[in-house]
Amino acid sequence: MAKISQQDALDYHSNGRPGKIEVIPTKPTSSQRDLSLAYSPGVADPCLAIAADKADAYKYTAKGNLVAVISNGTAVLGLGDIGPEASKPVMEGKGLLFKIFADIDVFDIEVDAKDPELFIATVKAIAPTFGGINLEDIKAPECFEIERRLKEELDIPLMHDDQHGTAIITSAALLNALELANKKIAKVKIVIVGAGAAAYSCTKLYVALGAKKENIFMYDSKGLLTKKRKDLDAHKKDFANHEKDISLENAMKFADVFLGLSKGGLVSKAMIKSMPKNPIVFALANPVPEISYAEATSVRKDIIMATGRSDTPNQVNNVLGFPFIFRGALDVRATCINEEMKLAAVKAIAELAKEPVPEEVTEAYGGKSISFGVESIIPKPLDQRLLTSVAPAVAKAAIKSGVAKKIIKDWEAYEDELKQRLGIDNKLVSVLTEKAQKNPKRVVFAEADNLKILKAAQISEDEGFAFPVLLGRRERILELIKENNLEFENLEIIDPKEESQIKKCEKFGKLFFEKRKRKGATLFESTKLMRERNYFGAMMVETGEADALISGITRKYSDVIKPALQVVGTQEGVSKVAGMYILATKRGPLFLADTTVNIDPSAEDIAEITGLVVKQVRRLNVQPRVALLSYSNFGSSQAPEALKMSKAVKLIKERYPTLTVDGEIQANFALNNEMLVDKFDFSSLANKNVNTLIFPNLSSGNIAYKLLQEMVEDVEAIGPILLGTKKAIHVLQLGSSVREITNMVKIAVLDAQTK
Repeated sequence: MAKISQQDALDYHSNGRPGKIEVIPTKPTSSQRDLSLAYSPGVADPCLAIAADKADAYKYTAKGNLVAVISNGTAVLGLGDIGPEASKPVMEGKGLLFKIFADIDVFDIEVDAKDPELFIATVKAIAPTFGGINLEDIKAPECFEIERRLKEELDIPLMHDDQHGTAIITSAALLNALELANKKIAKVKIVIVGAGAAAYSCTKLYVALGAKKENIFMYDSKGLLTKKRKDLDAHKKDFANHEKDISLENAMKFADVFLGLSKGGLVSKAMIKSMPKNPIVFALANPVPEISYAEATSVRKDIIMATGRSDTPNQVNNVLGFPFIFRGALDVRATCINEEMKLAAVKAIAELAKEPVPEEVTEAYGGKSISFGVESIIPKPLDQRLLTSVAPAVAKAAIKSGVAKKIIKDWEAYEDELKQRLGIDNKLVSVLTEKAQKNPKRVVFAEADNLKILKAAQISEDEGFAFPVLLGRRERILELIKENNLEFENLEIIDPKEESQIKKCEKFGKLFFEKRKRKGATLFESTKLMRERNYFGAMMVETGEADALISGITRKYSDVIKPALQVVGTQEGVSKVAGMYILATKRGPLFLADTTVNIDPSAEDIAEITGLVVKQVRRLNVQPRVALLSYSNFGSSQAPEALKMSKAVKLIKERYPTLTVDGEIQANFALNNEMLVDKFDFSSLANKNVNTLIFPNLSSGNIAYKLLQEMVEDVEAIGPILLGTKKAIHVLQLGSSVREITNMVKIAVLDAQTK
């Protein structure tokens, strides 16, 4: 798991606009008429319609896609009772997950009310605002009564995710684990350590799936829940199934299933070793499980294990459930989230784990084959199919059980609607991160005496996707590290101008001279050049002492690209390198080229550039659909520039006959499918959702991406990505942010992995 310092976390939440969420208008607001429609006098008409029929709130307001994440801060994560204000960052984070995984809008509400009656009254009073309510981080046993009462007294979907989220995910994992272990749920003995809200809900759901109460042994901090104990509340009494006390150590000897919802280190290797054949162990205390994955698997090769951690197989993560459960419930206007809907979610998640895993999911997790088995009993959190699997299952269960106010009839159309809800902007960055982390590389940071570069280097090391090599003035680098409380686990600093590097510069100079001696270079000049960090760093990559180079935040683009081309050169068969930007937008990623290198490429150059771009886009698990841009459409102009793009299209189609590509075409037609189909339905781009734009010259490409980057909201630029070099060298744009630098490091690592 990534190492995160306290300052990193504080900076993340405070930099720029404080917090993690904002409210964005969904209607035009640019004219007086727009404002009159949005507020007075136009707002009166929907108000009157809703007054006549409250159900019209779903038609005229955001209610139908709005969930409240509500807490009183009495049981926050592993922090305990820290109060409503202190719980707000967690609630904002929950809202963020709702949005990025299921396109559900959220208002987080922190209520200063420990008294259950006051809390219930408060939630009931604000409930008309929302289409659903997610209760969060409320301590037991109060949370049971709060949820029960609110479910009885409200007619919108409501769930306490701390209870039911874990229950749903572990139930899906349990069904698949039992299948692999060849055991029946009605016969297995289940030991549960922890008797709070999550444990209670898990156990109830296991019973609903067929587990027998007499086979369940639940422990709290005082021991086994037994009928003789006088200190149990009503919920604990529900699972006090046994007369005699049994130690946890002895219970593990007959436990087919262990569920840990307590604290780290409670289970020993000896206990795991004593369990029956094919034991199922869910050690979910976080961040330290009841027993670590490494310890458990070291003593049992037949174990089927899950934890709450992302760095071990089978991560039990509530994000596999709650966004999609609420999505399905909202889309049919369910009056509650009932047992049938929860069980439908369980079965949908369990079944998805058995389906063939798409290549994009495999690639996101390092390219390692993923298939149903002991290390894959539940889907991965980045599997986008969760939305189209779980939400429809929940919606169907709501309809079948009679709690849906809206009936979906065309399920294929509903699935298409779900797919269209989310762009993959956040997914793209996630894919970059996951792929880089699976095979991290040595990356040279040529401007390490710059604070932004140092911060990016630290993040790269902390998140485990690169091993930084810092080039620069040693004293200045150490000074910046100390002043800014930066920490490097393995600090490697190289200053090419230090005496200790004289022999290395001489070695690199000789190698460079051999490359360039018939291109005007002398041995003296070659050795002298190696004192410059961009040449020294590029030569480290060329000789295999490093895998990638990042530079350019303080230099002109040409000052970095020249050493790259002179030292490592181009790939075999490539005559020109090119530059590409990725713009991560809500509609999905846009790939733009050439935006940084070739001033006025020929038709042949454009065909070659397109080939380089297509290869890179496919590496990112995206199917390219390419438009060659111009100021004309399909022959409407016979000017040289338009003819150039038309000729390039013919060359590209000859070389890549299966590629979706067309042009020359104007940018608005390329990106507006309705206009394209209306005027040019013959185009191979019609109904294809263009995602790759090739520009006729450098000025148009460079201007376009910079305008889009500055003018379009919620767009994140990644680049410039240098295409066509023999090895991984990438050039930053002047003034890049730390986040932009770290994204480029990920690109460089991916590039190095393939080169």
